[in-house]
Amino acid sequence: MPVPLLDLRAQYASFKDEVLPVIAEICDAQQFILGAKVETFEKEVAAYCQSERAIGVTSGSDALLVALMAEKIGPGDEVITTPFTFFATVGAIVRVGAKPVFADIDPVTFNIDPAAIEAKVTAKTRAIIPVHLFGQAADMDPIMAIARKHGLIVIEDACQAIGAEYRGKRVGSIGDYGAFSFFPSKNLGCFGDGGAVTCTDNAKADMVKILRNHGQSKTYFHEYVGGNFRLDALQAAVLSIKLRKLDSWSAARQSNAADYEKMFADAGLTDGRITLPAKAPYVVRHIYNQYCIRVADGKRDALRDYLHQQGIGCAVYYPLSLHLQPCFAELGGKPGDYPESEKASAEVLALPIYGECTLSQRQMVVDAVKAFYQGK
Repeated sequence: MPVPLLDLRAQYASFKDEVLPVIAEICDAQQFILGAKVETFEKEVAAYCQSERAIGVTSGSDALLVALMAEKIGPGDEVITTPFTFFATVGAIVRVGAKPVFADIDPVTFNIDPAAIEAKVTAKTRAIIPVHLFGQAADMDPIMAIARKHGLIVIEDACQAIGAEYRGKRVGSIGDYGAFSFFPSKNLGCFGDGGAVTCTDNAKADMVKILRNHGQSKTYFHEYVGGNFRLDALQAAVLSIKLRKLDSWSAARQSNAADYEKMFADAGLTDGRITLPAKAPYVVRHIYNQYCIRVADGKRDALRDYLHQQGIGCAVYYPLSLHLQPCFAELGGKPGDYPESEKASAEVLALPIYGECTLSQRQMVVDAVKAFYQGK
């Protein structure tokens, strides 16, 4: 494929010589579970996210889950979140036995609309999970105001947004908890699954740390029923090396996004046929985990298919709003309940934005989109 949606091989080549000796060191020591490598990375990522503490866990999905567990959220409780996100956001709520309650999204940012949240609060509401989708922070000040007014916990789903900033604050440092994913395709990805929970409250962090290791504060003495949510030493070591390069990789994505804005405008395509991603005025730093355009007039799927035929990588994030997913049918969701989320599901298309994507490759993307419209 001339322009893949994501190509991690070029990134790997840039730090291969650093990471392989560290992996060999861990293999020689045969110390794979938790330990010094994990502790070092936890301190590094906490500092990076401007949070008091960080606890390494097995995945972003488990980061959300263990945060809910730490607050003893379960049957009879409700958690407000967005219907336009990856499955794991809502899956974690259901897995602890709580009920997801949806609030529609802002059509510009794709993030949960704070104005839609307060009407969803009931006596059963325990938490809000805003999602910093595609690398852009949700509007956190009004969300935090609602949470404090009603005594609610805020768990930031920052799985796509490490390093993104809201009014000068890093995501994951604003709410009670931050959940991060280090899946390989993320801006900071490990060599498999990995995640982290950030906390500004030490007591909350201590609880997460206990729960991630079967609820034990010392070996074989279990204070709680936790889970096996431990981050591997190998993944922590990889992440420590990559974290030092993250800002330069994010800057490259930002530069690529700026290039796209000019290139699409020069191609005459920003006339309503496509809409480029917008940076909200409160966002200091958008890290473009994805670069998602909107495609009008029901042509999104046709454009996606055409780009694939031309060897251009692209993907739909996400094709079916979560309130319409079969596994959540018992929630009673139906078409029309969350119109902005449903419209986004029908229009959004992600284009290549990774830092190593060259100018000529990006020009191929723009040219292919232009050729699609010329042919249509």
